[in-house]
Amino acid sequence: MGRFTEPVLSVLDLAIVSGGATEREALEGSVALARCAEPLGFERVWYAEHHNMGSIASSATSVLIAHVAANTDTIRLGSGGIMLPNHSPLVIAEQFGTLATLHPGRIDLGLGRAPGTDQVTVRALRRDPAAAEHFPQDVLELQGYLRGESIVAGVKAVPGAGTNVPIYILGSSLFGAQLAAELGLPYGFASHFAPEALTRAVALYRERFKPSEQLDEPYVVAGVNVIAAETDDEAETERQAVLRARVARFLAGDRELSEDQVDQLVASPQGRQVAAMMTYTAVGSPASVRRYLEEFTRHADADELMLSPASRRPEERIRTLELVAGSY
Repeated sequence: MGRFTEPVLSVLDLAIVSGGATEREALEGSVALARCAEPLGFERVWYAEHHNMGSIASSATSVLIAHVAANTDTIRLGSGGIMLPNHSPLVIAEQFGTLATLHPGRIDLGLGRAPGTDQVTVRALRRDPAAAEHFPQDVLELQGYLRGESIVAGVKAVPGAGTNVPIYILGSSLFGAQLAAELGLPYGFASHFAPEALTRAVALYRERFKPSEQLDEPYVVAGVNVIAAETDDEAETERQAVLRARVARFLAGDRELSEDQVDQLVASPQGRQVAAMMTYTAVGSPASVRRYLEEFTRHADADELMLSPASRRPEERIRTLELVAGSY
C-alpha cells in the first residue's frame, strides 16, 4: 500500500463558528485560511455543505466558494461536498458552471449523497428523504450538463455547458467507492470523521476502477484531521480541548456544561463514539505531523490528503497550515 511518500496536500474548511464568534467572523476566517493556503502551495480548499448546524457556516457552499475565489488568485476551490440529493442536478450545474466561467481552471465539484443534516431539516429543504436513492442517476445528469451533452432533451445548463468542471465522488462507505470506480471519477473518503471503512473502500475503488473521459487511473483523496503546534505537548493540549469541545457540541448542543459534566460526557459510550470520529488525526510538532501524514498516506493508499485543521481558533488553524507546509 501507499503510492506516494509526499502526496498532494489540500485543505478542508468547514467555516467553523468558534465559541463566541459570529458567522461573519467565521466566513472572514475562511477567506483568511484560503489566502494563507494559496502561497504555501496547497492544491485546493474545499467547503462542506451542512445545514442547521450552529457551528458550521458553509451551508451556502457555492456562494462561499464564489466569495473566496474573488479574494484569492490561483488556488483551486470546490465543494467537499455538495450533497446532491438536496438539489436538482441542473441547479448545481448552473451554480458551478457560473463559478467555472468566472474563475476558469480553479473550480472542483465534490458530490455526496448524504443530506448533511437531520431529517427534520431535510423536510425544511423541501427534499424527499428517498432522493439519495437516485444519486447515481443524478450524478450522470449533472455530468451531462457540465459536458454540454445533456441527457435531458431540450435542457441546457447556462452557464455550465462545456465547462467540464471536474467531479469527485465523496463518501464514507463502499457505495461511493463502487460508484466512483464505475464512473471513472476521483474518490474522496471522509476518513477525518468516518474512519471505519477507509481501507476497504479504497481497495474496492482501486480494484474496480474503469478509465473515463475525466480520469485514466484511480485517484484517491483521504481526509485527515491536523493539529500542529511548535511542540508535541502544545498540540496534544489543543487536541484534548478540541475533543472536549466536539463531545460537548455533539451531545449537549447549546447547553452550558461544567467541566465535570464535560468529563462525564467524554467518558461515556457516546463520548467515546464521538472521539472515534477523530481516529485519523495528525497531532504534534511539524516533524511529528509530517511523520504521521506519511504513515497515513501509506495506510490510506492515497494520492492526495485533504487536511482538516481542527484547532478551535482561526489563527491556530492558519498556524497549522503554516507549520505543515514548512515541514515539506
